[in-house]
Amino acid sequence: MKNKVLKTVTTSLAVMFLLAGCAGGKETAKKDEMKKTESSSSEVTTGASEKGYTDPKELKDEYDIVIVGAGGAGMAAAIEAKDEGKNPVILEKMPVAGGNTLKSSSGMNASETKFQKDQGIKDSNDKFYEETLKGGHGTNDKELLRYYVDNSADAIDWLDGMGIKLNNLTITGGMSEKRTHRPEDGSAVGGYLVDGLLRNVHEKKIPIFVNADVTEITEKDNTVDGVKVKIDKKEKEIKSKAVVVTTGGYGANPEMLEKEKPELKGYVTTNSEGSTGDGIKMIEKLGGQTVDMNQIQIHPTVQQDKGILIGEAVRGEGGILVSQEGKRFVNEMDTRDNVSAAENKLKEKSSYLIFDAGVKERVKAIDFYEKQGFVKKSDTVEGLAKEIDMDAKTLKETVDTWNKAVADKKDSEFNRETGMDNGLEKADFYAIKIAPGIHYTMGGVKINDKTEVLDKDGKAIKGLYASGELTGGLHGENRIGGNSVGDIIVFGRQSGKQASEFIK
Repeated sequence: MKNKVLKTVTTSLAVMFLLAGCAGGKETAKKDEMKKTESSSSEVTTGASEKGYTDPKELKDEYDIVIVGAGGAGMAAAIEAKDEGKNPVILEKMPVAGGNTLKSSSGMNASETKFQKDQGIKDSNDKFYEETLKGGHGTNDKELLRYYVDNSADAIDWLDGMGIKLNNLTITGGMSEKRTHRPEDGSAVGGYLVDGLLRNVHEKKIPIFVNADVTEITEKDNTVDGVKVKIDKKEKEIKSKAVVVTTGGYGANPEMLEKEKPELKGYVTTNSEGSTGDGIKMIEKLGGQTVDMNQIQIHPTVQQDKGILIGEAVRGEGGILVSQEGKRFVNEMDTRDNVSAAENKLKEKSSYLIFDAGVKERVKAIDFYEKQGFVKKSDTVEGLAKEIDMDAKTLKETVDTWNKAVADKKDSEFNRETGMDNGLEKADFYAIKIAPGIHYTMGGVKINDKTEVLDKDGKAIKGLYASGELTGGLHGENRIGGNSVGDIIVFGRQSGKQASEFIK
């Protein structure tokens, strides 16, 4: 697994920046903001460029709050802390901000939002709670889940108030309502969100340092009091009154993955290069408790050569999955674990995602997949079958049967009930070959709904907060698509608020 995972993460840093560049919207980066990453000689475009990062020489010896990690959770925490009148700093070990957030594609799940109401979607926090709990097989931390769903609409409003509008709605597997919020043009949420958060970080004059590798969280008298960081080829100790850790999961750490789940050997990963579990290890050294560490999500639609996730919105907007025989084999909108399991039962252990021009118009991330060379196309279904070495008659029958199911609003084959607003009838027709890949680590540091990190006795470690994929419990045994972006914003904000409250 190690070689395959490392191959994937080596290219993923550059590729995720390209995906961010196709996010659309006013914040999309310009060509003059291109830079070379340390792991790739390819020039890449993203709003999360080196432009605007704080000069290492400006790093001070002390701040109110140190935030470790500049993904969505870290920037949300910093913005909230600043709004509370505190003096936060963000330290990011990678050359750019964004982390796995940059790679997010489908959207952000939230219930009872103003955008749902505007579009006549009747949703409820309780329904969102129950469907997420079902998706996690009843193993989710109920305290965290309740806080998440009850604060999800406010998170959408908060983003909107900062110029980050997510008013285009779609649906992901395991959900019964359109509660996955995307940018207005239907583009990938990740780059758009990172660009918007980073813009607000700059506007609020929050210092953000990249290539700043935090190696240790320090404490004095049983209270966290700062960090040690390697920056500009030097190690420096930074004092603070609180520390917020938002360093992400361990989906790009072969050793941790193999330790927790040896059967994943050989799988590619969709994770960014920085997702190596550093924060979890540092917190464990302080006595922090972990939970669900062996719960690692396999995503069913991953392009295998580059480890790129093909977003769930493609299925949510009407795409279907077919085997090499040209037949559907699963309810495409079932939960990720169930769809992956069905795919792994196929002889090839891979399948094709089939969609039409209508889906392509509604999911702008497909433009990126095309540029990467992942997409086969033809002006007829039969022609598409030839492109992917599939029996034309069988594929045509499959698509025709699907279109009838959409028209009848009844999928008698696999009982699919969502993502059926439109059939596959508009030329051109497209296919992407996909298979399961390592996507998300549900396990991590144990927190309460104040995002306080808990020790092995269940007591809060004073002055230490955590949010995002670094933490465990919220998603249980299986994460619903769109819930990770909601997670980082809802709990990232909470970390910033609670850390600020702690140091009053």
